[in-house]
Amino acid sequence: QVQLVESGGGLVQTGGSLRLSCAASGRTVSIYPMGWFRQAPGKEREFVASVDWSGGSTYYAGSVKGRFTISRDNAKSTVYLQMNSLKPEDTADYYCAAGKTCLPPGPVECRVDYWGQGTRVTVSS
Repeated sequence: QVQLVESGGGLVQTGGSLRLSCAASGRTVSIYPMGWFRQAPGKEREFVASVDWSGGSTYYAGSVKGRFTISRDNAKSTVYLQMNSLKPEDTADYYCAAGKTCLPPGPVECRVDYWGQGTRVTVSS
């Protein structure tokens, strides 16, 4: 079983930065692709960013590309999301995710197998 615990959310002003962390437990988690999704009030959960097992390949939603950076440290079983130039529209609950094969968006077989409990990010204007 894999458990994911997020931290690092909070309140920040427009243009500010935050770094989210996701601590993973489970001996095979280092080989899973991992990522971040977010859900704003009244909206569906959406993809933000993902990273492959090695950390060498990353993928971003268009709305965050150039502002957010995802990375992972397998020695610490932790995935990070560095968020810069934050905007009010980035306000959401952010969820860490792991997949045994691949994460959405992608082929139909890509799915999230494990979710964290979420951490709230609020960007004030």
